[in-house]
Amino acid sequence: MAARPLGLLEPRSTESLTGDRVKMAPMSSDAPALHFHRVSLRLGEAEVLQDVSFDLPTGAFLAVVGPNGAGKSTLIKVALGLVKPQRGHAALFGEAAGARPERIGYVPQLKTFDRSFPATALELVVTGLRRSWPARVTRREREAAAAALRQVGAEGLLARSLPRLSGGELQRAFLARALVRRPALVLLDEPATGVDFLAEHDLYDLLERYQAESGATVAMITHDLAAARYHASRVLVLNRRIHGYGPPAEVLCEACLREAYGHVGHPHAFVVA
Repeated sequence: MAARPLGLLEPRSTESLTGDRVKMAPMSSDAPALHFHRVSLRLGEAEVLQDVSFDLPTGAFLAVVGPNGAGKSTLIKVALGLVKPQRGHAALFGEAAGARPERIGYVPQLKTFDRSFPATALELVVTGLRRSWPARVTRREREAAAAALRQVGAEGLLARSLPRLSGGELQRAFLARALVRRPALVLLDEPATGVDFLAEHDLYDLLERYQAESGATVAMITHDLAAARYHASRVLVLNRRIHGYGPPAEVLCEACLREAYGHVGHPHAFVVA
């Protein structure tokens, strides 16, 4: 049995697979889509997250920005329930992180995925239904995967092997995998890394279209401050602790960015309206 490639680590669902396309909508609750309360986490001797607290409203589009090593990917892992903080807690739609994995769609960093893994785009998307690699794909799974690929403009990739996909095509396949269950929350870790300019803009268009028709919440890590400025409704500026959280026009300011990035004489004011 082939080993599972890096990049697909996420909580497994305990629900049985029906094969039907799951019609999910955001939770009908006043609870925020994503809630962090005084989350602190150490990995070895390094303090990765320090007293992180914020509430993300349902239907928001969050961009998480910060320098390398700021704890951004760890923040996503805490939200997925993959990493437990030493202090504080995280919740999704009022339930403990990791309690309802079927309500989350996750797009990992492309650079963590083994591009030589012998699988097809169809099989990759089906892992979004099963949370494991399929030995055999059922007819209903194939139909659901084809519909998800069609939604992201990539139905022609269905039988294509993963090593033959470009960066943009692989990103579309991963996005289809994330959306195949119609999740209420989509988490993306640097989704534009490794794709060209047109593929990056297609990605944002697809996310905004899905959000508009489903009411889903989106949270993505990005190094692109301009993308955060123009696509997000909320921005979290992170470097182990929160240096700013709120509307882009308020937190993508010189003071917040200088504090988080530690740059001197390196203006970021171009992102400010």
